Amino acid sequence: MINFTTKMLKGAVAATALVSATAQIASAEVLTMSSWVPPTHFIHTDFLVPFTERVAEVTEGRVTVTILPAPLASPPQHWELARNGVADITWGNFTYEPERFVSMWFAEFPNAGTNAEAQSRALWQTYETFLADNAAFDGVKLLGVGMFGGGQLHHGSEAVTSPDDVANVKFRMGGPIQEQLLTSLGAIPVAAPATKAYEMLESGVIDGSLHTMESVVNFRLEDSLTNHTIFPNGFYDATFFVIMNGAKWDGLSDEDKAAIEGIIGEELSAAWGQNFDKQNPAAVEKLSAAGHDIVEASPELIAAVDTIYGEMVADWVEAAKAAGVAEPEAMLAFYNDTYNSLAGE
Repeated sequence: MINFTTKMLKGAVAATALVSATAQIASAEVLTMSSWVPPTHFIHTDFLVPFTERVAEVTEGRVTVTILPAPLASPPQHWELARNGVADITWGNFTYEPERFVSMWFAEFPNAGTNAEAQSRALWQTYETFLADNAAFDGVKLLGVGMFGGGQLHHGSEAVTSPDDVANVKFRMGGPIQEQLLTSLGAIPVAAPATKAYEMLESGVIDGSLHTMESVVNFRLEDSLTNHTIFPNGFYDATFFVIMNGAKWDGLSDEDKAAIEGIIGEELSAAWGQNFDKQNPAAVEKLSAAGHDIVEASPELIAAVDTIYGEMVADWVEAAKAAGVAEPEAMLAFYNDTYNSLAGE
């Protein structure tokens, strides 16, 4: 009788646990993420997937994130995908909507730094301090930001170290800031995504292309770009976001929001930068071993870029004020000071 009663009690406990677990699974919040890089890309494997795992971990399975097998739209549309709730979470490049994100231009100018983690953390702190209430960010929950540690100049066959070497050379570029920079140097900018660089180089449409060092490797351009010009503080940069639909965020429980807050913001931004800080040196090592010509820009070319940088900043200050940034000069100084402090410079 005792054994029978004990078995019944154990069975009841097990059934209760099963019902509880089943109810928890049924009530779990499943968020969709649209991503536009292939599943083999390090942003997917080393950044996005670990983020989804952390969300499930900190919420004890109450919130999960599913990365969709294919993007729901082109890369430039990913901000709107999340803002409108077509996808719950997306990531992308602020550069794809330059008119909306005038406030972010300063971080894509020359001399933004080459330590991606320090850059990304500094950009997050700058956003929190100066831009959190800016109308451009309405409708979404900004989960993290990122930069990629300085883009550089790359040529298919010749060393590019002086201003004369840049003049009249056709370079692929990806945004208006890069276009202004190349035009001011006397180069010929050709707008196209990085994914088109290989065929454009092979067909002779362009002579060179703007990339991070890791991008040369990850886009398999090693055979097409063999000369690399390094600017110590970066020739240009790019700014990225990870966002969640605002209403979807608001709909999470207070407990889950608090748990997720602990892994986003500056922490997620730092994780973005850390990945690029691994990829860029590895790419330099690989390209060096392959016999590529990796040289520093001459003092004359650096000085020419610095002059253009000053002009770009002056123009941006006025544009940023018109875009609702109260103190753009103070914001730029804050970013630079924060970056230098974080980078140990």
